[in-house]
Amino acid sequence: MRIPSHIGVIPDGNRRWAVQQGLSKEMGYKRGLEPGVKLLNLCREVGVKELTYYGFTVDNTKRPAIQTKAFVQACIDAIELIAKEDVSLLVIGNTESKSFPKALLPYTRRKNVGKGGIKVNFLVNYGWEWDLGNLIASDKKRSKIIKSIRSNDVSRVDLLIRWGGRRRLSGFLPAQTVYADFYVVDEYWPDFKDKHFHDALRWYNTQDITLGG
Repeated sequence: MRIPSHIGVIPDGNRRWAVQQGLSKEMGYKRGLEPGVKLLNLCREVGVKELTYYGFTVDNTKRPAIQTKAFVQACIDAIELIAKEDVSLLVIGNTESKSFPKALLPYTRRKNVGKGGIKVNFLVNYGWEWDLGNLIASDKKRSKIIKSIRSNDVSRVDLLIRWGGRRRLSGFLPAQTVYADFYVVDEYWPDFKDKHFHDALRWYNTQDITLGG
């Protein structure tokens, strides 16, 4: 089976899951922590070399304060859990904004934790316009594209998996997803199952990967 080198993850549906369970919306974010670690271990087992999680975006911070506080804390908790693994960890996002959690500043430069290993990127207070800001302001010469984007340490995404049934990118790493294959899981992220991941890999294995050639 052909294994994608880099998998991107949009862990959506936390609020809808909470409402379905009769809980307040903000209570759904904490339930996304365990699935994140499970997915990391599954990626490592099959030989994925890089994994990128979508934490929260600049636009997400427009939500009610109680929800914003909950998903920011969930991202902090998730990264603290990942930092206990053998990974090469990087947090990417607008650190100049007050919405960026100061607890995560030490991870905004790639850091080997444990024995190092699989590259793990976590998008926190991320915005595609922020990411491409230097490029938009530059002369846009092709040779300068990768160096100009702020997420330049992140490789091209081979497979992007989105939970929660939505069929949109929501601004996820636009430069790296130009040729990504996009797989949608209808179930919500807190209902993550190993089967979702393996189904995505089997689907990816059937795709004709040409990169435009």
